[in-house]
Amino acid sequence: MSIDEAQVRSATGEVVEPELRLPLSELGMVRGIRVKRHRVTVEVALPVADFPAAALTDRVRAALGVLPDVHEVIVEPSVMSDGERRRLRMTLRGEGSTGPAGATGDPSDHDHDHDHDHDHDHDHGAQAVSPTLGHEDGRPNRFMEPRSRTRVLGISSGKGGVGKSSVTVNLAVTLARLGRDVGILDADVYGFSVPKMLGVRGQPLIIDDLVIPPAANGVRCLSMGFFVPDETPVIWRGPMLHKALEQFLVDAYWGEPDYLLVDMPPGTGDVTLSLGQYLTKTEVYVVTTPQAAAQRVAQRSAYAARKLKLAVRGVVENMSWFTGDDGTRYELFGSGGGASLATDLQVPLLGQVPLVPALREGGDEGVPVVVADPDGEAAAAFSALAARIDELGPARVYRKELTVR
Repeated sequence: MSIDEAQVRSATGEVVEPELRLPLSELGMVRGIRVKRHRVTVEVALPVADFPAAALTDRVRAALGVLPDVHEVIVEPSVMSDGERRRLRMTLRGEGSTGPAGATGDPSDHDHDHDHDHDHDHDHGAQAVSPTLGHEDGRPNRFMEPRSRTRVLGISSGKGGVGKSSVTVNLAVTLARLGRDVGILDADVYGFSVPKMLGVRGQPLIIDDLVIPPAANGVRCLSMGFFVPDETPVIWRGPMLHKALEQFLVDAYWGEPDYLLVDMPPGTGDVTLSLGQYLTKTEVYVVTTPQAAAQRVAQRSAYAARKLKLAVRGVVENMSWFTGDDGTRYELFGSGGGASLATDLQVPLLGQVPLVPALREGGDEGVPVVVADPDGEAAAAFSALAARIDELGPARVYRKELTVR
């Protein structure tokens, strides 16, 4: 028997590219398929020369290797032409259906010009991102549209030092382990720490002027930490911060994840105001510690969120206790702050996270505690927290702009 070429094409087109999270047929990345006896050769057009292709190659081989009479699968990577890359960018930004590569557009965009681009593709993958750059069309990601299924979770605190970022990272990884599609936007522009805590090793991919967030532990992440050295302070006024956040939202490809967690900066400054403008359906979750002083400061951030008409959904108490070797719980930072804040805000106390050394060590080493110690006390707390947030469902935010008359 001979290989069914139509079946091969269908199976190849259905393979989901792991970085872009869309089928190859929709991305226009299948440049050609050749069938000879029991061997299938697939030419895959990569957006840029340094695009990671190992995981995609494995997926193509796995998808085709189970087909009848297919004994060998060869994946040949090539690099997209300018026209193919332009159509890919349009697809990712939702600017209309572009079809498979080479099927539409100017004849000069077709496959024959791809050799010319080898000299330029490295530049596309390595160019820096300017914090003042913005797209002329300003078209938002799908998750920013009103009817999107994406839940945007703003993880907030009144002040630094309460473990907000570690809560964000471990909650995101836990949600991803529940099978959810999850991303983190590190909006703490001055105190960025999420990439290191999440364990991200690579840099964002750049496809023309579109940024593709890298991923670790099943979670995509974008942060100012990718664009400035660790030792370089970010000294910007409000308009620059506003423009940087605009780029992270509009000029980055997030797709339509189930959850986008926003690690918000402490307090109620310019970044919070910008997020209130861009992400109007953000659900705010306030992180505090048990002590009364932290509770009072966290209360202000919650009130600020409500002033911006963002829904405050719940409170998370971090560093609630330390469990000694003898099983005794020690409340090192007092008790009751989280419950008191939840009562004042008239929202539930969704979780209490214990203080464990692995939580701090994981942040320093890039191994979240839910990965380093999945059966531990802290991981159990994050599992319960993720389940409660998942069960809450999206908030209904009523805006006067949407009033039906």
